[in-house]
Order: sequence, then C-alpha cells, then structure tokens
Amino acid sequence: MSLRLTVDGPRWRAHLLATAAGHPGIVPVAKGNGYGFTIGRLARRVQWLHEHAEQTGTPVDLMAVGTYRELAQAASRYAGDLLVLTPWRPVGGAVEVPEATDHRVVHTISRVQDLRDLTDRDPGARFVLEQLTSMRRHGMTRRELAEAAEVVADRRLPGLRGLALHLPLNNASHLGEVTRLVNDAVAAGIATRTVFVSHLTRDELVRLRSTYPDFSFRPRIGTDLWLGDRGALTVTSTVLDVHPLDRGEAFGYRGRSMPTSGHLLVVSGGTAHGIGLEAPSGEQSIRARAATLARGGMDAAGFVRSPFSIDGKQRLFAEPPHMQASMLFVPSGARVPAIGEDIDVRVRFTATDFDDVVVG
Repeated sequence: MSLRLTVDGPRWRAHLLATAAGHPGIVPVAKGNGYGFTIGRLARRVQWLHEHAEQTGTPVDLMAVGTYRELAQAASRYAGDLLVLTPWRPVGGAVEVPEATDHRVVHTISRVQDLRDLTDRDPGARFVLEQLTSMRRHGMTRRELAEAAEVVADRRLPGLRGLALHLPLNNASHLGEVTRLVNDAVAAGIATRTVFVSHLTRDELVRLRSTYPDFSFRPRIGTDLWLGDRGALTVTSTVLDVHPLDRGEAFGYRGRSMPTSGHLLVVSGGTAHGIGLEAPSGEQSIRARAATLARGGMDAAGFVRSPFSIDGKQRLFAEPPHMQASMLFVPSGARVPAIGEDIDVRVRFTATDFDDVVVG
C-alpha cells in the first residue's frame, strides 16, 4: 500500500547501455533525490555501467553528485572517482570530506581565491575550473580564468582535471557559446584539453569534437540517462479507502462539502512524497501562463486536477493533498476502484520520493 515506482528492468538497462555507448566519456549524474531512484541505487548502476565498458565502448571512471553531503551515498556503491558539481567553498561539507573518500573527489572551482584556499590545504587536490556561462550561476570570466591559469602554473598544481561548463536548458544550439568559451580558455593559457559539458545534444558533441580534435569533451548526463525512456517507468498509488458521499456532505480537514454525489477516494501519496508540490516548469508561452492562471482559479474554487488517473481519466483532488495520502473525487457514474487496487500517477521524478522502487 504505497506510492511505487516500477521499472521494466531489461528495457531500462538497455537504454542505459545505449546512452553510454552513444556518449563517449559520459559522466553519469546522480544528485538530489536520485531522480526518484535514490543516489545509492544509481551509484550501483554507474558501477554496473563501468563493468559493461566492453559492451558500450566507454569506461565510466567518473560520476557526479550534486553536493559534498551526497558523496557518502555514492562512495560506498561506486568504486570510481566522484565529481562534486557544487563549487568548493572553504566551509561546511567541502572541508569535512572523510579521509577515506577524499582521494577520490574531484572538486569544482569557480573562484580564483577558492583555488588558492583549496590548494593551500591540499596541494595535490584534484579539481575542474568552472567557466561562467550564460546561466551566470557559478564560474569564472576569461580574465579570472587567466588568473587561475597563473596560479596553476606558479604552484605547479598537478590536480587540474579539466574545464566545466554548465549550460542553460533551451532549444537553441549551444555551439556558438561553447566555441567562444573554449577559445577563451585557450587564450587564458589553461593547461588542459578536457571539457566537462552539460545539456549538449549528440550532434553538438560530434561537431565540437570535429572542430576541436585535440580536446576531449565529456558530457555530464542525468535526466536523459536515468529518465530518458519513460516507457520503462510506471508509477502507481494504492487505493487505501473508498467512501460514498451525497451532495452537501462534509469531508476532509477543512470540512468542505461535496459539490455533487460521488465517491471520495483516499490514495497513497501526499506532500511527503512530493505530490502536490509542483516544481516550476519554466514555460514562458502565453498558453502555459494561461493554464497556470486557470489552475489558480480551480484551486480557489476547490477543484484541482490531480496527477492520479483511473482508467485513463485524471481525477480531481477533493482537497489539497495530505502528508502521506491524498483524497480524490470520483463522480457518480464513473468506475470506483476497490480498496487495495493500484491506480496510475503522473509525477515529476526529480521532486518525488517513492515508498518503493521495484526494478525488474
């Protein structure tokens, strides 16, 4: 009786192998909630991908996590090196990495002073230098990159592993921006020819490798790897209770009344799982904004479409979801599922924690 993610194992594993084979030098990303799978489970799968390097043609010698706090979940399940995507700062988890793991960590450096501080602490520390992209979240400008290159040269630092580019999500080509950034790195005198990139298509990677044959472009991939074949993933919720109610009868925490006769369903999955906590989509179209306004009006009236579906029909929330369960309204005339039956749920995987993950 739970919110469950069921994975078609053979189909999912075939997708993972094909994705790795199509992206030489791939760096799998496992961060946050592990895309719904948990970081630990994905780390074991990264190890599996590395062990299948003969089949894919590319060893998986590096995986990425989001923060220093996530290292422990990956380190015990994956034997390779671990790239931390959050830039190093001389505070918190970044300076508390256990000695048993420290030698496997590759830090991300986005400020020149942090490069000095890190290598003051550990001259042999391994790191990538992050360039400032059009995202403008973290990274160094061309001038700062040149200063970092001087620090690397003056201190004869052995730990530089490459450049890091975190590109925005959009439908336009990134080739122009990446070309400019690579040229900036060359002009800055950075002594590396490895570039870690995100959000590039296979065609863009092929073109970059053709343009810069002496560079190694290593794609960091999370969503397209773990969630790229949605047909292999099924999310279900268990029906916990069913109550027939007449029009006007009260129900729920807030004592709302039924607008019409029907059934009240109590199902697994609530705010503790991420249900009802919709992450922003970032859509900018007029249609998308109108839909958001419409949902706001439905919420004010007490009618909000839920992510739960019965026989292919999305049902309405009877009231806002609770911590671990949700209440749905099923109108008269519609089929009412039995207690213990599983119904389909549409979720945003990066914002959902499942009670069970079953991989076939």
